[in-house]
Amino acid sequence: MELKKNPKANVGRNSSLYFAVGLNVMLLLTYLGLEHKTYETEATKIDILMLDDQIDEDIPITTIDIVPPPPPPAQKQIVTEIIEVVEDVEDVEESLIESTEVGQDDIIDDREVGVEDVEVTEVEEDIEVPFAVIEKVPQFPGCTGNNTELRACFERKIQEHLQKNFRYPNAAAELNIQGRVFVFFLIDKNGMVTKIKSRGPDQLLETEAERIISLLPKMKPGKQRDRSVSVPYSIPINFKLQTQ
Repeated sequence: MELKKNPKANVGRNSSLYFAVGLNVMLLLTYLGLEHKTYETEATKIDILMLDDQIDEDIPITTIDIVPPPPPPAQKQIVTEIIEVVEDVEDVEESLIESTEVGQDDIIDDREVGVEDVEVTEVEEDIEVPFAVIEKVPQFPGCTGNNTELRACFERKIQEHLQKNFRYPNAAAELNIQGRVFVFFLIDKNGMVTKIKSRGPDQLLETEAERIISLLPKMKPGKQRDRSVSVPYSIPINFKLQTQ
C-alpha cells in the first residue's frame, strides 16, 4: 500500500522563507541592541528665586543754598602824577678823570731807592749718587779701610746678612714658587735704609726679600765732596728650592 503525503502537511516547504525572516529579525534585534543608548537621568531641582518686596526708602530732599555771586572787583583808583618842573639853581661841578698813563712829556721822579740786605738761606738738596761712582761708599758697621776696601766689605756684609736672615716662605715652598727677586733700596744721608722696592716672579718672594733688606743696620752715609748724600743700591736675591 503506498502512502501519500498531504502537501499542506509538509512542514519544510517554506523553510527557506522562515529562515530568511528569522535571520532578518535577528539582525534587526542585534543592531538595535548595539545602537541602543541609555542616559543617566537625575532629578533636576528648579530653584525658584523668591524676591522680597523692595523696601521703598524715602529719600530726603536736600535743598542747595544758592551761593550769591562774588561782589564786583573794586575799581582801581587812578593816580595822576603831578610833575613839578624845578629850575636849576645850583651849578654842578663835573669831575675830571685824569689818565694814569705816563707820556713822553711827564717828569719821572728821580729818587734813589735803598735795597736792604736780603738773607739768603741755603736749602740742602737730597742728592742721590750711584754706588759705583760715589767718592766714599756707605760704611757698613765693622768695615774699615779706604774706599775700595769699604766697597768690598760692604758687599761681603750684605751677603752675610742675606744668608743669616734668609727664610724661604712656607706658602711659596708648598706652591713650588721660586725665582730671582731684585731688591732696590736707598741709604739716605743719615745712613738709614729707606724706599725699599722689589720686583720678582711672585708677591710672596717679594715680601720676603723686602723683609730681609729692612733688617739692615744703620750705616755711616756715603759722602760726595765731603757732603753726606743718599746712595741707591740694588741686589738680586735668588729663591731656589733644593730637590732631595
